Amino acid sequence: MSVQKAFALNVPDIATLQAAYMPFLERGGIFVPTVTPHALGSQVHLLLTLPGEQQSIEVTGEVAWISPEGAADQRTPGIGVHFSLQNSLLCERIDALLKDQDVQAPSYTL
Repeated sequence: MSVQKAFALNVPDIATLQAAYMPFLERGGIFVPTVTPHALGSQVHLLLTLPGEQQSIEVTGEVAWISPEGAADQRTPGIGVHFSLQNSLLCERIDALLKDQDVQAPSYTL
């Protein structure tokens, strides 16, 4: 399957990273705010910049979550991107950044 859309996602702080991270997915994932419609399973490419880092990480994955614009629960519109196998070590980096955070913090997804 070819890559449908490319995004640049700069995560400005740890609280935003915690709200966007999707550790419940097998290889991890991240929520990307967007109003552009996507289909579940479609491929995306991200240039992800984590808090405190200058260098972007190239991430590929597939859409595993959709929060449409105008959802009844007032969630931020966007997509959840399930990381590909080649990005499996990214979860370890994110987990290290979030290791001392409150697990009950608000989330963009669940």
